[in-house]
Amino acid sequence: MRRLFLAALLTVLCTVTDAQVFKFGTKVNPKGETFEVDSKGFIINGRHVLPVMGEIHYARVPERDWRSEIRKMQAGGITVAATYCFWIHHEPHEGQWDWSGNRNLHRFLEICKEEGMPVVLRIGPFCHGEVYQGGFPVWIVKKATENPREYKLRSMAPGFMAAVQRLYSNIYAQASDMLWKHGGPVVGVQIENECRGPWQYYMALKDMAVSIGFDTPFYTRTGWPKLNGKEEFGKLLPLYGDYADGFWDRSLEDMPGDYPKAFTMKDTRVSSVIATETFGTNQDTKMEKSDMMYPYLTCELGGGMMQAYHRRINMTGNEAMPLAICKLGSGSNLPGYYMYHGGTNPYCAEHTMAETQATTVTNYNDMPIMSYDFQCPLGEMGQPDIVAYHQTRLLHQFLADWGEQLAMMDVDTLTKNYARRGCFEFYNDYVRILNEGGRAYVRPVGMPWKGQEVTANAQPFCHVGDTLYLVPIKGMKPVIWINGKKYSVKQDKPIKVKNVTVCVLSDATARRAYKIDGTLHYAKHDGGIMYKDGKEIKEEYWSMVNGVSAGTKLLKKASAPREITMGKQKVAAMPVDADFDNAAVYAVDVEELLANPALQTDVEGLFLSVDYYGDCARVYADGVLVQDNFWNGKAMLVRLSDLKGKRVELRILPLRKDAPIYLQKEQKEILNSAEGDSLLKLNNIGVLSRRVG
Repeated sequence: MRRLFLAALLTVLCTVTDAQVFKFGTKVNPKGETFEVDSKGFIINGRHVLPVMGEIHYARVPERDWRSEIRKMQAGGITVAATYCFWIHHEPHEGQWDWSGNRNLHRFLEICKEEGMPVVLRIGPFCHGEVYQGGFPVWIVKKATENPREYKLRSMAPGFMAAVQRLYSNIYAQASDMLWKHGGPVVGVQIENECRGPWQYYMALKDMAVSIGFDTPFYTRTGWPKLNGKEEFGKLLPLYGDYADGFWDRSLEDMPGDYPKAFTMKDTRVSSVIATETFGTNQDTKMEKSDMMYPYLTCELGGGMMQAYHRRINMTGNEAMPLAICKLGSGSNLPGYYMYHGGTNPYCAEHTMAETQATTVTNYNDMPIMSYDFQCPLGEMGQPDIVAYHQTRLLHQFLADWGEQLAMMDVDTLTKNYARRGCFEFYNDYVRILNEGGRAYVRPVGMPWKGQEVTANAQPFCHVGDTLYLVPIKGMKPVIWINGKKYSVKQDKPIKVKNVTVCVLSDATARRAYKIDGTLHYAKHDGGIMYKDGKEIKEEYWSMVNGVSAGTKLLKKASAPREITMGKQKVAAMPVDADFDNAAVYAVDVEELLANPALQTDVEGLFLSVDYYGDCARVYADGVLVQDNFWNGKAMLVRLSDLKGKRVELRILPLRKDAPIYLQKEQKEILNSAEGDSLLKLNNIGVLSRRVG
């Protein structure tokens, strides 16, 4: 009991005075609520919290869906939303600003405020995000090319800085009344992205943002790459990240380079796998003493991943939770996911809105023109990845209930697969592709609960009233020790010992369990997402509509597979528009499909699921591109609301067997087993339904 008493006393004594508090902008809102940062992490109203941040790009999500998608992120345990303000989306032509529709930043922030979702704005000017030219509009790139002395990008050149001043001013006009100090959701601002500096450039941008009016509780930068020269400590918080795999890698092999290291505990915060196409594969990951004086926060945990044309990654969903476990075990007090919610690029008739090898800026990878699904917990259409969404959701609920204590716990023990912080053990030996049979978990060891000490071969999930809920750990028989005495438990059957009630939920029950307003609720559907809509609790669930598929007519067979050339970055170049003249062309009868009695529901909740084999596919509505896909083994989703009442064509290019691209084992086998020298097959066009009840 003495140990328990000391642990409780330590929790009480660990106040904000134990760590250095950083001084940024106004920390108090009109309600008197405070938001601060110290060397441990975030502090709200004087108490440490351990939030979870998830990236969603408002301009890549239909405005009509913003509220429901924010609610689903919250249901998944996201407590802070991060979003880029892509310059090219808002000022495509000099002086012509567009803040309408999906680009309506003010409305997005207004919804976040109404739903109680804090926001970190990533204001650039360079954002990347696999957007055309990293978000730089064509006109500013043209000026920089023609007159570098005046307009050199990402420099102190006067013309460029004047243009950024206008950008920041226009973003501020959208966000001014949405800042924390005015009662709004904007608690932080990220300056630039993936930039070496110099520090003078960073400070000029921050000073500009502050002078315009961006007065927020904290300011950030990405903690990679290593800066050129010294920084001024305490001016910008460095945030870190790691990725399970990368479309940007030039290798055509499984898990090349250092990607397996993302699945280990480590004493460095800097990753050697982020932006290797730009900064090389030998990035310095050594931490400076000043770096360790900042809180350990992440903004880019990549449990999902896009496909580049040359590298067709297929994520299983098992990647996200182990990444978070490794970062938490290594001392992070903010798991931040990039992306948490996928999206679709705005259509642009003048050029693609996605990164390509052919552009002047970020000419590194050929990306799909429209799709930015990212295979993350919530995909392009808002569809949940059942594995990633629910695995991370259970972990996030643990952080919601024990985050205050964990935030104050240092890393006591650290090895490749194991770490301990106070009364919590973190373990992971899962590695994508290389050890899919591994497992990741956190377990309590001597955890104080209701005056007792609890140890368990199960993962803490939540506490409701006097009951402690846990979830199973793969390969472990659920066993509980209370004050050192062992108790066997049956899943979904609570046991009570002294004043402690413990229940280990089964996997099936845990996937349906949501803690809402202090009460445990259970979804009716396996994988259903529960969230509050006012005082009502709603459930969103997704399923394929049985026995329903779209009628198609082959209008033209594909010609011989195209010759695949190498692009500027010496990897396979994606097809151009003219190549699709030689594709297999199918007419898709959408009107007949929508007349099916099984689909008598809101068309905005219906999506074509195009299951095909081949190189690339595109869908056109009245001749306008609405969706595209680089085949990686997963179906392409298309919003039926984009197709209703229009002439719809599906075009598929064959994939050469000798294509110089990366495919994973399962897709390679499909390709190699195809007849002839190429692969092209339309398997089915089904319908995926989103329902809310």
